[in-house]
Amino acid sequence: METKKEKKSNHIIELVNVSKEFDGVTVVENINFYVRKGEFVTFLGPSGCGKTTTLRMIAGFEIPTSGKILLNGEDISVLPPNRRPVNTVFQKYALFPHLNVFENVAFGLKLKRVETTIVDKKGRTKIKYKKLPKEIIAEKVNKALEIVDLAGFEKRSISTLSGGQQQRIAIARAIVNEPEILLLDEPLGALDLKMRKEMQLELKAMHKRLGITFIYVTHDQEEALTMSDTIVVMSDGSIQQIGTPESIYNEPKNTFVADFIGESNIFTGVMPKDGQVRFCGKAFTCLDGGFEKDEPVDVVVRPEDVIITDPESGTLKGKVTSVVFKGIHYQILVQCGRYEIEIQSTSAPQVGEKVGLCVNPDGIHVMKKIFRVNKFSGVITKRNTVEFGDGEFECDVTQLYPGSHLDEEGYLITAKGEKLDLTDTEVNVEVGLHDITMSDNLDEGGARGNIISLIYKSEYYRYIVRTENEEDYVLACEDLWNENDLVSLSIPKDKIRLTLKIAEGTK
Repeated sequence: METKKEKKSNHIIELVNVSKEFDGVTVVENINFYVRKGEFVTFLGPSGCGKTTTLRMIAGFEIPTSGKILLNGEDISVLPPNRRPVNTVFQKYALFPHLNVFENVAFGLKLKRVETTIVDKKGRTKIKYKKLPKEIIAEKVNKALEIVDLAGFEKRSISTLSGGQQQRIAIARAIVNEPEILLLDEPLGALDLKMRKEMQLELKAMHKRLGITFIYVTHDQEEALTMSDTIVVMSDGSIQQIGTPESIYNEPKNTFVADFIGESNIFTGVMPKDGQVRFCGKAFTCLDGGFEKDEPVDVVVRPEDVIITDPESGTLKGKVTSVVFKGIHYQILVQCGRYEIEIQSTSAPQVGEKVGLCVNPDGIHVMKKIFRVNKFSGVITKRNTVEFGDGEFECDVTQLYPGSHLDEEGYLITAKGEKLDLTDTEVNVEVGLHDITMSDNLDEGGARGNIISLIYKSEYYRYIVRTENEEDYVLACEDLWNENDLVSLSIPKDKIRLTLKIAEGTK
């Protein structure tokens, strides 16, 4: 059995509390993970999640704002790229069109200088840096071209190669330098779908032949699931989950991972007790536990885990609203009351047919609810409105003092008759997810921001709207909006819950 020290010695790359800021904006926040020698690790996430920035920090093209990057246990955080045993393959292959295949692959080797010890005529030992001999360069180039299945292409012009062949030349140019780590930044992005699928399998086989460490970046879930030993799922600059493709898919840690990796039905539920969860108005047996009694939870059910039965046998009953043939299965939508449920099945009912639905316990994944309510720190203004979350809203300040009311001048009169000016009073603010509405009329609401995330939760969409000063509002809405839409946010006066902030040092 490996000791803890032996396991750690197998870590070729380790990031410790790494953060990166650009112009005061955090793009990678306090991430920690390690990569084992010879492993195929994929950073997976939507555009702008920080995955490419993380890769560039490993390569040395970016320096962490804080934290450390370790290579075989040594801190390389500020080491320049040319002194790291790392090569990078980019989405744009950056091949030299005026050089043939051999010359493209050999380019780095021709620039390389090898340390050589010589003894001069006086018997003194000296260190000289010599070019690699032509025969050694030729041997290494031919070996690299064999690995990428392009032997015999040495004299071909780059312009005569297909996209897939150019991509393999870029990989050959990277591996010919025999790096310990190969970094690949969405290298299949420029290929068509059929070629992408072929290259996924080729890259996996190439990794096995080379035996070196691959660190890969993609936003394509299928690529990550097909090729990786380990997947690092990222969102908004943070790691959401690290695991094998199987564990990421079968046991997502939160609704973001469940929604991003494959198709999912995501429900809001409660846990009456261990081994039982209620969602869609019914109780289901599950394998999860460790929650408080009647704790609100998120429930994930993969479409392939929903079983269609006759109406009398189903835990849920509904009506088929859509059937689409997808090649290896049918995608079926069933409306059960206000809940829309997706099913994947090799056989299909008719649209309009009434069916029953069942889910086995191992097909139900229960996770803690991350977003229950929006919480902000706020300040009461001289107009008796409240400023919070980069906005200003009408509110009922009398809830701060039970039995109080406002006089004609806008001062608060307590139940004891005290007259209070609430200007600059600090308060805690809570707003429910269903109490915020969005509008494309930017002058309508008390705050405005861009939609940065949306997840469909069977009966509504859950959105995150981020303001200019990076305040986040989480809300539920039945309508479909687009990511990056600029919207204004409105909250009814009676839905803003206020409590007084307790000053430090008081109870």
